[in-house]
Amino acid sequence: MSVVICVYTEDRWADILAAVSSVREQSRPALETLLVVDHNQALLDRLAGEYKEAGDVRVLANAGPRGLSAGRNTGIAASRGEVIAFLDDDAVAERDWLRHFAAGYADPRVMAVGGRTVPVWASGRRPAWFPQEFDWVVGCTYRGLPPGRVRVRNVLGGNASFRRTAFDAAGGFATGIGRDGDKRPLGCEETELCIRLTRAVPDAVLLIDDRAVIHHRVPAGRERFGYFRTRTYAEGLSKALVARSVGAGKGLESERRYATRVLPAGVARGLRDAVLARPGGAGRAGAIVAGVLMAAGGYVVGSVRARRGGATFSVAPVGRESR
Repeated sequence: MSVVICVYTEDRWADILAAVSSVREQSRPALETLLVVDHNQALLDRLAGEYKEAGDVRVLANAGPRGLSAGRNTGIAASRGEVIAFLDDDAVAERDWLRHFAAGYADPRVMAVGGRTVPVWASGRRPAWFPQEFDWVVGCTYRGLPPGRVRVRNVLGGNASFRRTAFDAAGGFATGIGRDGDKRPLGCEETELCIRLTRAVPDAVLLIDDRAVIHHRVPAGRERFGYFRTRTYAEGLSKALVARSVGAGKGLESERRYATRVLPAGVARGLRDAVLARPGGAGRAGAIVAGVLMAAGGYVVGSVRARRGGATFSVAPVGRESR
């Protein structure tokens, strides 16, 4: 198994070193760790110096356009493992992370295995108003996902793994979807890939195993409602691109259940807590409603842009680099 960590800023230097250390301490050792630097020469040089004596860590420059998708594709092409795992640059993996991933691939139909991502709040605890149903806003596992090892439509990109043959069949991550440096916090590139994968390989199985745990740092700026509002709007924009790529039926399949079952239950829970004078109940209920409205607004705007040709993305094949 190869592990790819995409990085872009020296502001996360300590986080990057911690992420690499957590991979090196795995109970099932990784074949290699690839650090893919997104168009930042100073960071590339600094990391190359840090790991110049390390046989298990390689530092690479993103060979494609700026952004997370192209960085991941660079890592895929350069990796030597038959399974490629992805870890966020501001997260640390528990010791058995890769071991639980590997266990899922005992079934030859399994093409991807994801895990559970736990938030580490900068303030030391979850903001009282922040609903667990929206933990995806900060890149973490949210309330509504089923527990255990279960079959899913898509894995979550910051804590995921794929067989190499998945990329042979479906191509790489789509550029034009997902994060791009300091621009609007888009996402959904892994959703689009997973749907494309199951179309290319109809009997493919995608799993989440909640024993494969990482701990993801949530900086103070992302604990604020302003970021919550921006991120939910950006999710709507991203979902419009996914729907354009794979169709609204499949692209919004899981979201319909989430919006009609999980979120109403969350609002009811928040209102009940408010009646019982528990901290943050009304705030959580209000945040859920606001999040839905912002995401819906983003989806409408994104759909209009897509129809007018204002939003583009592309999928390229990802092959092994020659060695």
